[in-house]
Amino acid sequence: MQFDVLTLFPEIYPGPLGSSITGRAISRGLLSVNAVDLRNFTHDERGTVDDKPYGGGPGMLMKVEPLWEALESLTSGVGKRPKVVLTSPRGRLFTQGIARELSQMEHIIIVCGHYEGIDQRFIDEWVDLEISLGDYVLTSGNLAAMVMIDAVSRLLPGALGSDESSVDESHSAGLLEYPQYTRPDEYMGREVPEILLSGDHGRIAKWRHEEAEKLTRDRRPDLYARYRALCCGVFRGKDEEQKD
Repeated sequence: MQFDVLTLFPEIYPGPLGSSITGRAISRGLLSVNAVDLRNFTHDERGTVDDKPYGGGPGMLMKVEPLWEALESLTSGVGKRPKVVLTSPRGRLFTQGIARELSQMEHIIIVCGHYEGIDQRFIDEWVDLEISLGDYVLTSGNLAAMVMIDAVSRLLPGALGSDESSVDESHSAGLLEYPQYTRPDEYMGREVPEILLSGDHGRIAKWRHEEAEKLTRDRRPDLYARYRALCCGVFRGKDEEQKD
């Protein structure tokens, strides 16, 4: 998978992406991260990438020309247009579901927002998806871009030690992940739940699911409500099919 990142700070890449799972994916050719310096697409000696917004207001906006020309340089001669994602506090909330959707792409271009925002003409012409990490504002979109690349790249076949590792993770099935334990069986008076030592895989699976539901209900009632609505909808659909 190819990631191109349009940024004012190309020197910070690959940064943490060069280590651990993403670093190994890069070294094995599963993942490529290319930072594109937007200042290379300016036309004055200062490399101006921002200007005052029309209509007044505080702060500065990223100019349309460098962004537009940078995108053209990456997409000219390309058979299939890459997916263009903009980091933006007004975008859709980034979720595991979106990460899975993006992991099916071959080429993604991430545009890192900065200053007070970006000229809307660029967004209207080029951007397919605006993404936000949460209800807060970062200094620039670079940290958000790295988070998205990390979340997406670990879903690529071969990126993890086992492709099944991502299946039972938090958010993968609509629930937070159940508690996990490893050796020793007892430490400082705290014991591993007996059921996990039983070897009864059916009971273990049931226990894990119940624990995942309990954790989600207690810590993320919003996720639990969505999970329950989905489950009820699925079961209701099955019941209606049986009646037919």
